[in-house]
Amino acid sequence: MRAFIALELPEAFADEVAALSRQLAAVCEGRFVAEGNHHLTLAFLGEVDEAGARAATDALEAACAGPGRPELVAEGLGTFGRGRATTLWLGMRRSGELDLLARRVREEVAARGLTYDEKGFLPHVTLARRVRVPRIELGDLAFPLPDEGRRVTLFRSILEPDGARYKPLYTVGL
Repeated sequence: MRAFIALELPEAFADEVAALSRQLAAVCEGRFVAEGNHHLTLAFLGEVDEAGARAATDALEAACAGPGRPELVAEGLGTFGRGRATTLWLGMRRSGELDLLARRVREEVAARGLTYDEKGFLPHVTLARRVRVPRIELGDLAFPLPDEGRRVTLFRSILEPDGARYKPLYTVGL
């Protein structure tokens, strides 16, 4: 199964991210992430079997024992890629707590023999894929108000023709 570990967005923050996404969808063409699917990835694991999923839950338990709740502060928009492969994201302010949580998750995953995408941690929430951002003023965008992360979840990612669907497998509170 395709899996990743992510910080879930608190309900009010997630609602505000969805509202921002709707604002952007009115002026940008692309495949926008469905409401309820927004999250902040801490470690993308890729394909794991049942034993790997159990090891990931153990890693999640260990990683979340200790760190406090990281503050979530939106810091603007950014993109990955070019042309038809452009991904639009909402950047999140780096903080000691957020960086510590990501580092601990990755260390605990690696300690259990699991691999993950080792790209440097860039805290963001993906808003759309294959997006075309116009070269015009986007207007007054309503960014989410600051909040704090409360839950970290191991998700299964199920790829479907209209986009990915995420199924929570195991959650730990912070």
